[in-house]
Amino acid sequence: MKKKELKIPLIKDGTVIDHITAGQAVKVLHILGIPEKTLDSIVSVVMNVKSKIGKKDIVKVENRELKPEEVNKIALIAPKATINIIRDYEVAKKYKVDLPEEIVGIVRCPNPNCISNTREPVESRFRVISKDPIRIKCYYCEREPDNIADNII
Repeated sequence: MKKKELKIPLIKDGTVIDHITAGQAVKVLHILGIPEKTLDSIVSVVMNVKSKIGKKDIVKVENRELKPEEVNKIALIAPKATINIIRDYEVAKKYKVDLPEEIVGIVRCPNPNCISNTREPVESRFRVISKDPIRIKCYYCEREPDNIADNII
């Protein structure tokens, strides 16, 4: 008996985020503001699929190209992700996410007394101290968030 498989439809234009760390697709959707920002577009999510390096998640978003700050946020929770820009059903551009040396304004410091959490006009700022595993340290108070994904702004 032949197994049936459900195929994910191709998208004409948009973005495919591949090689997301298994189980992190929902957090990627949250970063992208989905479903609020894509009410008229197809969004496909595949979780825990087999790959050459174990399991991964995939997110496809029709009619949307990612902003650099969205890519930086995704890099924090899926450092091995690849971004594929689709135009007219073809991959027009493909690149790996790259965690910058410094993260500004996208992660909240977990220290409630940090100057970045007060009413001062100071943006949060973190230094990347390790890329594998990802570890970041607050530029102002030296605190390291235990769970980076929970502190993404």
